[in-house]
Amino acid sequence: MVALPEPKPGLVLRYDYLWTHEAAAGQEQGKDRPTCLAAATDPQARPRFVVLLPITHTPPSGDTVGIEIPAKVKQAIGLDDEPSWVIVSEHNIDEWPNGGLSPVPGKRGEFSYGFIPPGLFATIRARFLELARAKKSGSVRR
Repeated sequence: MVALPEPKPGLVLRYDYLWTHEAAAGQEQGKDRPTCLAAATDPQARPRFVVLLPITHTPPSGDTVGIEIPAKVKQAIGLDDEPSWVIVSEHNIDEWPNGGLSPVPGKRGEFSYGFIPPGLFATIRARFLELARAKKSGSVRR
């Protein structure tokens, strides 16, 4: 059994993220992709829950709000070279640990890419919370 990393805010994990439009269409499985852990409940809580934000190559449009990840950050945590955004206008809430986590491609037994730097994560978190408070953040409970 592989030890999962401690779910700390800013951690980038591989997870089968389910978009709100997919869930609305009745889908139950998403696509494995990098996701940014935005929040986790207390370690003693059972079950423990995490909030996961999707990372995508698709530029945000319409009502979708995203924060671009600088190329040097992507390189430091081992993501590809294509432009990517952390989408802050929707999220998945799932138990921790959960069956949606998968190993990082090419790194057997490793489930995380690393951490988004604190300054960038603070921006992501602030924008996410702002949208959540304004009820402009879609949520899928897994």
